[in-house]
Amino acid sequence: MTATLTNPPRRATSQNAPDSQARATSDKLPFLVVLYLLCVILPVSMNVGGVYLTTLRVLLLLVTLPMLVSLLIGRYGKTIPTDWLFLAHAVWLTLALAVNNPDRVIQQAPSVGVEFLGGYVLARTTIRTRTQFIAMCKWLVALVLCLLPFALLETQTGDPLILRAIRALPGVTSVDITRDDPRLGMARVQTTFAHPIHFGLFCSIAFSLAFVGLHNVYGNTRRFISAALVALAGFTALSSGALLAIALQVALIGWAFTFRKTEKRWWLLIGLFVLMWVAIDIVSNRGPFQVFMSYATFSAHNAYWRSIIFEWGIMNIFGSVENNVPASPWFGIGLNDWARPDYMFSGSMDNFWLVMGVRYGFPGFLLIALGFVMQVKSLMQLKLPHGHPSLFIRRACVFTFLGLSFTLATVHVWGNVYSFVMFFVGATGWMVQTSAMDDAGGGVPLPATSERKGANYSRFAPRTGPAARPYARQPR
Repeated sequence: MTATLTNPPRRATSQNAPDSQARATSDKLPFLVVLYLLCVILPVSMNVGGVYLTTLRVLLLLVTLPMLVSLLIGRYGKTIPTDWLFLAHAVWLTLALAVNNPDRVIQQAPSVGVEFLGGYVLARTTIRTRTQFIAMCKWLVALVLCLLPFALLETQTGDPLILRAIRALPGVTSVDITRDDPRLGMARVQTTFAHPIHFGLFCSIAFSLAFVGLHNVYGNTRRFISAALVALAGFTALSSGALLAIALQVALIGWAFTFRKTEKRWWLLIGLFVLMWVAIDIVSNRGPFQVFMSYATFSAHNAYWRSIIFEWGIMNIFGSVENNVPASPWFGIGLNDWARPDYMFSGSMDNFWLVMGVRYGFPGFLLIALGFVMQVKSLMQLKLPHGHPSLFIRRACVFTFLGLSFTLATVHVWGNVYSFVMFFVGATGWMVQTSAMDDAGGGVPLPATSERKGANYSRFAPRTGPAARPYARQPR
């Protein structure tokens, strides 16, 4: 009788222990993600045999291919539309470079492709639960706050101390130190990024995650202070694109709070936006896009300049007989110089979406833009009841996506920040892939259900004992 009473608790303990251990592991941010984030904010680079490598590229070169294969074969559950759209974009950009720059495709396609696809795939395969996503949000806020003192000092001195220190190390180098003209009497801050715009964009992504995403994780006072300090850090970049993203997110947060009792508040906002767009088009002697650009830049000169860039960028894609610009709608112009007015000496194009179309053709733009749209659409269509643990996380991600999409229309990103933008998209995949969420909105991820007949298997131990899922594979 004694054996009968003592054996069942032992069996229950042995069965529940792996599940508890898996839960504890899922609560922490994977070391690979921590290493990735450190590589993003600490741009160490070197020349190896004539090949320019950064620590971020080395990391992604090592992990992208095996992770991508595992993702596509369903090891991390059912794939989502953005997985295939981004993979198609990577293939298309390689084809476009092969058509336009066959002598540079072997060098450029892997480096650009691994930054783009590698950041996305790494996040998709490592951030699998709500608690891991929250841990990522905490890390992003902490990194911005660590950079803030250096940013405040740089506004007065114009000297990025961390970049100076990295460049002083023997055998390695880092990104160039920019010398942009001061704005508002302060130097523009780049801290550890390739350009002040990139630092501002990095902070803008962390803003809604700090204020909305960490709701019920941090207290109200801590959230307000953290978000305010993140916004201050973003302001030091003095980038109109970053400030626009933060301002838009603040407006969306205010709208959500003001009309929190209105069920159709977002449809109302979309209707007002469409009405405003039509009204501007009718009343103003400028197009809505030109009016938008005039308020999204620090000066009328910058707004006028960007409107010319947009106009000529469209010509480079679809052609212009009047301006003798050939059409390149399918494969773009690759890395070749784009046609523009003679007085435009600089070849910079401050519009990420436009660059994708000009460089890789309209299909290249469409594939990556659809990836963004499908991700936002899937997030917005999630049926989360009131009080669901992931409700505020979903809202923070949508706000961040909207701010980011507008910002990318006014700036171009490359290198580490380019990879980080795609990393953020991949980090939201666990919500889009609803089969990977358990009923509580967090914890150990559940694998996708197999469509074949027969027993379904799980990589994890049963949650409530062997009777809950009789076909679950038991841990050894």
